[in-house]
Amino acid sequence: MDVQSYMHGIGRAARAASRAMARAETRAKNDALMAMAAAIERDADRLLAANAEDLAAARAAGLEPAMVDRLALTPAGVAQMAEGVRQVAALADPVGEISDLRYRPSGIQVGRMRVPLGVIGIIYEARPNVTVDAAVLCLKSGNAAILRGGSEAIRANQAIAMCVHEGLRAAGLPATAVQVIETTDRAAVGELITMKDYVDVIVPRGGKGLIERISADARIPVLKHLDGVCHVYIDDRADLDKAVRIADNAKTHRYGTCNTMETLLVHADIAARVLPPLAAIYAGKSVELRGCDRARAIVPMLPATDEDWATEYLAPILAVRIVDDLDQAIDHITAYGSMHTDAIVTEDYSRARRFLREVDSASVMVNASTRFADGFEFGLGAEIGISTDKLHARGPVGLEGLTSLKFVVLGDGQVRV
Repeated sequence: MDVQSYMHGIGRAARAASRAMARAETRAKNDALMAMAAAIERDADRLLAANAEDLAAARAAGLEPAMVDRLALTPAGVAQMAEGVRQVAALADPVGEISDLRYRPSGIQVGRMRVPLGVIGIIYEARPNVTVDAAVLCLKSGNAAILRGGSEAIRANQAIAMCVHEGLRAAGLPATAVQVIETTDRAAVGELITMKDYVDVIVPRGGKGLIERISADARIPVLKHLDGVCHVYIDDRADLDKAVRIADNAKTHRYGTCNTMETLLVHADIAARVLPPLAAIYAGKSVELRGCDRARAIVPMLPATDEDWATEYLAPILAVRIVDDLDQAIDHITAYGSMHTDAIVTEDYSRARRFLREVDSASVMVNASTRFADGFEFGLGAEIGISTDKLHARGPVGLEGLTSLKFVVLGDGQVRV
């Protein structure tokens, strides 16, 4: 296969489809989604059979158990995929929404209209369900999508693509609005992230290594986050029951997610009261603690190094540091955090306001677990990923994050004088 010609053909088709998608009516998009959900449910056995072939090949190739686990589909998982498609169909369509419309002294009205980004390239690993998530979010937001899943999921991804295309055709929309790259040649990724004439934004979903490579080599804007070094700061004016519940959930609800707490900061004045009960909970869940000297004087734990403060463990390991005040907590987060998600536990309104204002992260929370940093939990319905960039979309990226704004002017014959 001539990968360059193949990818440029996909790019041209996506660009043409993006124009059709930008003018597609909400009803047509929703009809496509509902037909897609029905096709997924009808073809569940075919999807599971394709996934079984992927799993067999992955095990034969010696893939890590964690990767094999992420690759696996179940009957319940397929049903959940179909339900997720219906949930996106039920969401409000952001395209065409006009906001901030106001009169100017000249008599014109100036506002902003929400419009699709155009063509979105999405590069991801292992999980076949991402194929569905990416397709439906791009479709509902009026974009065309080029999807490059991991080679280990090629059979399941192609089977899912057939359901997606069936839904698009049923609604009279171009099947090329969602294209799943058929080649496993890595050169396809290199082409995709440099095709600036055809692709408007790249969204990488996967491990840090993948995202770093895409960000370094892309010639197209990238929506991304590299690390999830998330913090919970327990203030001396915290409700200790709340603090224990939040610090427990933020770390132990799931270990391998980007919104899991990796460093616990505790005010010195309440450390002796909050650390022992937390340490008992963590010990019961086999969480390894690595702390500063002051924390180790209260609870036995391993010594923390400077590297620990900046590490996303994605494992049952937690760094613990005692700080003297809110300023020191914010300084620590600024120095070591990844601008993903950080939380404060406090009953002091002024300190909560300061934390919200001064912590420069995509999601900042008061008296809540960092695990809430998620598109579904934020009411977005679903997400394409999380962005820690400051331009365009920030935090969980849902339908609105896959659109942009343009100025619109409504006049009645006005001319500038």
